[in-house]
Amino acid sequence: MLIPAREVSVTQHGSVNGDGNDSGSGSGGGDGSGGPGDWWRESVVYQVYVPSFADADGDGMGDLRGIADRLGHVAELGADAIWLTPFYRSPLADGGYDVADHRDVDPRHGTLDDFRVLLGRARALGLRTIVDIVPNHTSDQHPWFAEALAADPGSAARDRYVFRDGTGPDGARPPADWQSKFGGAAWTRVPDGQWYMHIFAAEQPDLNWENPDVIADFERTLRFWLDLGVDGFRIDVAHGLRKDLAPPLRDTRGGDSASLNSPPSGEDHPFWDRDEVHDVYRAWRKITDSYAPPRIMVAEAGVSAARLPLYTRPDELQQAFNFFHLRCPWEAGAFRGVIDTSLAGAASTGSLPTWVLSNHDVVRHRSRYALPDSTDLPGWLLTGGLDPAADEERGRRRARAAALLTLALPGTTYLYQGEELGLPEVADLPEDALRDPMWERTGHARKGRDGCRVPLPWTGTGPSYGFGPQGSWLPQPDGWGAWSVEAQSGRPGSFLELYRTALALRRGFRGDERFTWLPSAPGELAFSKGAGLVCRVNLSGEPLPLTVPTGSVTLLTSDELTAGGAGNADGPGLLPPDTAVWLDSRAR
Repeated sequence: MLIPAREVSVTQHGSVNGDGNDSGSGSGGGDGSGGPGDWWRESVVYQVYVPSFADADGDGMGDLRGIADRLGHVAELGADAIWLTPFYRSPLADGGYDVADHRDVDPRHGTLDDFRVLLGRARALGLRTIVDIVPNHTSDQHPWFAEALAADPGSAARDRYVFRDGTGPDGARPPADWQSKFGGAAWTRVPDGQWYMHIFAAEQPDLNWENPDVIADFERTLRFWLDLGVDGFRIDVAHGLRKDLAPPLRDTRGGDSASLNSPPSGEDHPFWDRDEVHDVYRAWRKITDSYAPPRIMVAEAGVSAARLPLYTRPDELQQAFNFFHLRCPWEAGAFRGVIDTSLAGAASTGSLPTWVLSNHDVVRHRSRYALPDSTDLPGWLLTGGLDPAADEERGRRRARAAALLTLALPGTTYLYQGEELGLPEVADLPEDALRDPMWERTGHARKGRDGCRVPLPWTGTGPSYGFGPQGSWLPQPDGWGAWSVEAQSGRPGSFLELYRTALALRRGFRGDERFTWLPSAPGELAFSKGAGLVCRVNLSGEPLPLTVPTGSVTLLTSDELTAGGAGNADGPGLLPPDTAVWLDSRAR
């Protein structure tokens, strides 16, 4: 039985239409960049996790000079831009997301001059640069917080943060039941008896976004980096800035607030996804639009599918991360539902979806796909990746197929460093090496995110496999060099060559954002993107028939397309399980 075709048109600045009619302006250029003002619509952005990309000075920690030296890899891969995680002054209690100075570089990562060199190197290679902005909280080592601790309750200095009196006798209980994302209460008591709020670690006090000092200071921060020449911002915890701070503070249903996802659409939560947060982004959009060409902003917003498009309205942000795609189980119907919902939601605001498979906060997708969909990933990490046992071959095949599926979709793909190498999660890091604050705050109940942050292997040998001249801040596994750029470059069938080929081919299909579901068998995804690219993915577990027009196969994730009878012009073949193929319909 075939699932019937259905056309969905996704047009520049237009909408999704079931009838395939073009309702957009069609202003995009032939290469899909859409001109300098909207280059991001069909771009590929490579995420650089700064501590783990490359180390130039030998201290074991990644730095800006190391990144600049290795940017040729990103350009050769075929990416359009890099996104740098925080490199600002920080005690590194949470990998740099605890910022002590938003307008300077941490000495462990380099200097402002190093950043200028990196920016120039990126430009010379044709890469744009997006930097992380962390507006929900600061480090507890930020000068503002030191000032707040030295000041009296009710002072102007404390009003920049969320300080409150406790409840119960002598105020000994937290002001509300709000829970930290990293475990435990979201409140810490200071010596004079008041409590301050932190959605994350105690070293990350939340800012009060009703305070004009906070608003003005972040506008200065945006302009500082824009004036240096950055092309945009990734906004950390974009859905968490505004809180309902009116007394008495409301409880949150027994601690459900610890979830990254917001409550169901329409529910009034005291600190996730409040309507007032959009006032912040409307003001920021005016700032970024004042630069020529306008800069991009992308939200990290863990909200419902119904609420996500609100962040990409025409006067707010251009993009929001699509975590539904990342969390989707390996099942054709589930992917189809996520793709439909994502395209429709983005098109309702004239934007396009983002697509992401991994990032610095989740188990790498090669390892996720090697496990049953029902696996409790934190529990799996606690076993050192032994229970359940990973099916490495299945993980390899599915990760490769997922790459072609993702890169064929209309919109922007965000790649996480190392996925182009097929890196697995390092699930067996020794406990004494763990750096994620989650480990201690949960009483060793969650190992945290260190396993996806192990520094990259660049070479097959060396003290840190080419990461730097010495060791690395997180231990790399024995044999890590087998995954390296050096080991995979020029090797047919490697992950790296698959990504290089896919990104090169993808450029030839940009500029036409139309999307159409094609007839497919149960367990198969089949669609066309634009006028030429056809993608078929077999998620069924069994080989599926595939008619192969002469010359149309452009890229395949497995070694063989068929088992017997392969290669006959317009003849039937078999698409193996957990395999994707790109076809060029223009070759027919």
